Amino acid sequence: MGRHEAGQHADHPLCPDEPLPLVAGTQLRCKGWLQEAALRCLHNNLQPDMAEDWRNLVVYGGIGRAARSWPDFWAIVRALEELDDTETLLVQSGRPVGVLTTHVDAPRVLIANSNLVPRWATWEHFRELEARGLIMFGQMTAGSWIYIGTQGIVQGTYETFAEAGRVHYAERDGFDPRKPLKGRLVVTAGLGGMGGAQPLAAVLAGASFLAAEVDPQRIGRRLETRYLDEQAATIDEAIDKAIAWRQEGIARSIGVQATALDLLRRLDERGLAPDLVTDQTSAHDPLVGYHPQGMTLQEAADARVNNPTSLVSRVRLDIAEHVERLAALHGATNHWGDPVYSFDYGNNLRAEAVEGGMDDRRAFSFPGFVPAYIRPRFCRGEGPFRWVALSGDPEDIYATDRAMAALFPDNDGVQQWLADGAPRIAFQGLPARICWLGLGEREKAGLKLNDMVASGELKAPIAIGRDHLDTGSVASPNRETEGMKDGSDAVSDWVFLNALANAVSGATWVSVHHGGGVGMGYSQHAGQVIVADGTETAAQRLARVLTNDPASGVLRHLDAGYELAAQTAAKHGVKRPR
Repeated sequence: MGRHEAGQHADHPLCPDEPLPLVAGTQLRCKGWLQEAALRCLHNNLQPDMAEDWRNLVVYGGIGRAARSWPDFWAIVRALEELDDTETLLVQSGRPVGVLTTHVDAPRVLIANSNLVPRWATWEHFRELEARGLIMFGQMTAGSWIYIGTQGIVQGTYETFAEAGRVHYAERDGFDPRKPLKGRLVVTAGLGGMGGAQPLAAVLAGASFLAAEVDPQRIGRRLETRYLDEQAATIDEAIDKAIAWRQEGIARSIGVQATALDLLRRLDERGLAPDLVTDQTSAHDPLVGYHPQGMTLQEAADARVNNPTSLVSRVRLDIAEHVERLAALHGATNHWGDPVYSFDYGNNLRAEAVEGGMDDRRAFSFPGFVPAYIRPRFCRGEGPFRWVALSGDPEDIYATDRAMAALFPDNDGVQQWLADGAPRIAFQGLPARICWLGLGEREKAGLKLNDMVASGELKAPIAIGRDHLDTGSVASPNRETEGMKDGSDAVSDWVFLNALANAVSGATWVSVHHGGGVGMGYSQHAGQVIVADGTETAAQRLARVLTNDPASGVLRHLDAGYELAAQTAAKHGVKRPR
């Protein structure tokens, strides 16, 4: 069943008439909490307030699915319900393909999504296979069953925006380290599953914020979840309000129904420019993820089915103009007399512009967000650590918030996030939390959560995971591994070493994917989830996994020649053969 016939998923007899129920509480459907955690997180990915299109199994990112089809979804559910503590379920691109006898410390599920031999790793070949029902696109956390809604990216987006403020404005008079973008204007596009985190993250960093989004339902969802403050009726109204907030130092967000080009053209016509400009449309998939100029939503949907090749060509021309405008803004001076900083936020926008005919050097004349702002954190083994309350009770998450605040009193990022960010988060699906934690901190946090389950302070176990966008689990030359010091941007051995290390360390489920975030041919990445069920055996597994997972990232950056990674390895006793 192909992506271009995506509606057939919704039309399948096994597609439920009503949304899937949230699986929560203390009663088990499976033979153990490890299997139960996978079952609950799979259902959680497809909750109507989480998934972009649950009827078609799409979680986020245009076509990132939790299962290949509804028959496959129900087969996975049955397999998890029947899975013993010494068995491992194999899932190939959203389809359960086998159950193997392993052992209690082995992963209960191993997942591989969207992986193609490099010569064939193109959208064209992927679509041929998808149309024959042989593969699905897993994005990052969609097909690995640890998506937690827009909150999952809020913390990382906040860290990026805040770090941009520190890098560019820390030496300015009146700089506020708790609000690094105060008095600055951020302009962007895209309020979908990933981009929807931008307005809240920018406001938490102190910025005024203006976003274009072509889909009114996405704007509505961000208003409902309190991630977006206002919607404007016109582009000019949105610009006027954002400019006024910037001048008054007011941290507030506004969205307008428009394309990115609509907004950027109008700003140019008025002689205005922001302080920071980026984009989080799903441009990595030009067929589905980027709306063409001059078409209605329905016209674009029809063209995807009836004339996809022509549509992709048209979209890439639009993306080329989009990137040209970002390149022209980068380094320019806005009407306040401040420099403008453009950065690619990891959706492969620049590479798609090159496909649209733009000069490669011009397209990549402004940086991606990782080399610009995040790489030092990766060198310290830091990244997006997240946990999910399998009980479904928000009070369990509030209890963990208090525990993490007490556990890391000297971590300013954690303290600020829990004080200012967490209270603004509207839970989607199972209550969850995210904090950026590093090597040493993750093990400490995991063991504390396990103790809280054991003591009864939490009503049910906790599933601990992370984004695939992490210190050592991704190879993406246009994003996470762009501009590596030793030129190893495209070396993906580290992805497989990370996945293998997590599997042998005792992660509950491990996944290896291709193409997430930036599209087919441009990335490989791995994920892990481990369950804290309050047992001593869980504590042993947690100590191994939550040390070895970030340690692999420190080793990756140490091998690339980063002195900060060498210092981190020495501090935490990470061994390296000599």
